[in-house]
Amino acid sequence: MTKAAYDEDHRESQAGGGPSPEEEAPEQEPQHPGWLTLAEVFNSADPFFENFLFLLGYDYSSNIYVIKGDYVTLVDPGNDYTGFMDLFKLGCRPEDIKKIVLTHGHRDHSMGAFELLRAYPNIAESGGFELILHKDSPQELKDTVQKFGCRVTELQGGETLDLCGEAWEVIYTPGHTIDGLSFYHAESQTAFTGDIALPHAMAEPDANAGGRLDHYLVGVKALLKKDIANLLPGHGIPVASLGNRVVEQTYESLMLKIIGVEKEIPWIDGAKALVSKGLLEEAVFCCDRELSRQPDNFTAMQLKAYCLTDMGRCEESLTLLDQVLAHDNPNIYALTAKGHALLGLGRYLESIPYFDLALAVNPDFQEAQIYKGMALYFSGRYDEALDIEIFQREFARRIKQEFAAKPMASA
Repeated sequence: MTKAAYDEDHRESQAGGGPSPEEEAPEQEPQHPGWLTLAEVFNSADPFFENFLFLLGYDYSSNIYVIKGDYVTLVDPGNDYTGFMDLFKLGCRPEDIKKIVLTHGHRDHSMGAFELLRAYPNIAESGGFELILHKDSPQELKDTVQKFGCRVTELQGGETLDLCGEAWEVIYTPGHTIDGLSFYHAESQTAFTGDIALPHAMAEPDANAGGRLDHYLVGVKALLKKDIANLLPGHGIPVASLGNRVVEQTYESLMLKIIGVEKEIPWIDGAKALVSKGLLEEAVFCCDRELSRQPDNFTAMQLKAYCLTDMGRCEESLTLLDQVLAHDNPNIYALTAKGHALLGLGRYLESIPYFDLALAVNPDFQEAQIYKGMALYFSGRYDEALDIEIFQREFARRIKQEFAAKPMASA
């Protein structure tokens, strides 16, 4: 059965297709498609994908991927030995398996390695395979395969793997577990993502396996830096052409969890909530989403500019603040923010007039007073800086903190 037929059956079952209620036909699960080439799954003529076989994961097993070449590589061997029985009917031999790569150590992704060694002793007799996994993956996995004479290669991210003659970049993607890895083939823009990015839902962090939301951000942002067209997930149908969108959706779901809401909220509200948690990159992402929907949302522009300045991207901040001020001037917050961005670029004297403009509107605006004091001080006008009372207090407080942090000299 082809993937297309499987998908059609699945759509009909979801839409209520098939026999009418009057016929009282028993409901049937769509037939499992079995092993398919990725060329079939993607409906692609690219010969690169002809060398990949894909088995959709059963209830308690992950997807299994096979790369064919001078030898066979498995990516996530799953947790169902029946899949291998069918694989070996297609011409692959157990002893051809020379590398097994794990995206993480969860049993539904990894136990197939043990099943292979148990059910097919000629694997070990022919020298075994190389198990490739993160250095923090469960020790039990490493110890067990080594007892069968297999080799273990531990990764941490940043390496390049040769899998059947093709180079794959190793990307550390923790969050779902501590040992999460993704593998990226730049030439074809293809990535194995395990459970860190799935087509329909975000996998929960598994605290028992070291999963954490803050680590999840690290993992997903590492994937966002890659141009992923084709995404090969640990569960669900592989995604052709729209892989980056799947990663972005995971990022969006993750931000909702961090904010602590169950459903979508306005992007600008999400940005404000993320700023309060110190997650500036995520806030910028939300501002960009808001601006793609409303290009003239000056609140989003201004908030993005604040974040960019604090991230050291002051030139970008200035461009946005000029747009805000062209629309709304005097805006004491935007004026002060522009002075702050100039301050961040070391353009101290150039920043002072913007603080003065803000203070002309509101002489008691403390943020402008402090930044003006900093600009004066850094430009060598120390007396003028210390004449600003709030800057003097802040300056004295920081000096005291520095002295308090230094160890006392011994007598």
